[in-house]
Amino acid sequence: MKMGWLLMLTGALLLGGLFFGSCRLQAAGEPNQPLADFVDLDRFMGVWYVHGFTPTAIDKDAFGGTETYELSEDGKIQTTYAFRKGGPDGKAKKYRPVARIVNEETNAEWRMTFFGVIKSAYYVVYVDPNYEYTVIGHPNKRMAWVMSRETDIEESRYLELREELVEREYDLSKFVRMEH
Repeated sequence: MKMGWLLMLTGALLLGGLFFGSCRLQAAGEPNQPLADFVDLDRFMGVWYVHGFTPTAIDKDAFGGTETYELSEDGKIQTTYAFRKGGPDGKAKKYRPVARIVNEETNAEWRMTFFGVIKSAYYVVYVDPNYEYTVIGHPNKRMAWVMSRETDIEESRYLELREELVEREYDLSKFVRMEH
């Protein structure tokens, strides 16, 4: 029984290493791109619907994805990334990384911890004044997310939000639309 657990843990760590290999932390210092001027954490918390994203090994073919943020008393942010694999009737998947704020002046630079051991930078590059839309990025400029508070988003608004990534010179060759 112990050997089975050890094999599962080793497999999870290897998968996590492969999945988050592109998530290496940037050296300490200023972010390598403009971030949101200020993120009001109370307003940012809650459910966001993912409309565009860079798929990874764990969320390839994701459908109906949401990111939910909850601010803990200790200042950490419990995140729940939920989606269905392959379509609306696909298997439900849920991941629960924990974030901590790196820059408390702006609240726009976070570090996410996945599976309790893998850390990755998480940038709030844009949030609109009404906290209805946000764009999330990463220092490697290959991973990004476009999200809104609603399941639907107008095409013109989606393209404006995607443009936030283009302006920051993101590689969007693998960036895809997520259906809801």
